[in-house]
Amino acid sequence: MALRNIVTVGDPILGKPCRKVILFDKKLHTLLDDMADTLYESNGVGLAAPQVGILRRVVLVDAGEELLELINPEIIHTEGEQTGLEGCLSVPGKYGIVTRPMKATVRAQDRYGDWFEVEGEELIARCFCHELDHLDGHLYTEKAERMLTPEELEEMMSEEDGE
Repeated sequence: MALRNIVTVGDPILGKPCRKVILFDKKLHTLLDDMADTLYESNGVGLAAPQVGILRRVVLVDAGEELLELINPEIIHTEGEQTGLEGCLSVPGKYGIVTRPMKATVRAQDRYGDWFEVEGEELIARCFCHELDHLDGHLYTEKAERMLTPEELEEMMSEEDGE
């Protein structure tokens, strides 16, 4: 397992749609393992393959409960609405206010090609939508109602810390 470089805003790969995964082989398993290492090393909650320079429909999400490996994922149901702060490993140091579904159900394949469904609420639902957007060449900045200034971000963070 190894760390992969995270592609940042300005790299054209982030604007390209990804191809479906067809081979569920050792190469895919290595990609998934490397992406997990990269996700944890960078303290993120989600990572999509194009963020490490690979145009395949592969996403990892871990908001503290369990690592979800989603291959060829698609959102099959959404419910409700939430508006909140969103950032991205590919857009370092920037945060915006984005509205996403409160609940999202995803249908995907696991590393062996077996189909499954998983439902997420709140942060997990936000992550599903954010990461799947990457697979279609979109960044959260396109959906942000507005981006926060450094001062607004600092104020928001200090409020959360109870200062």
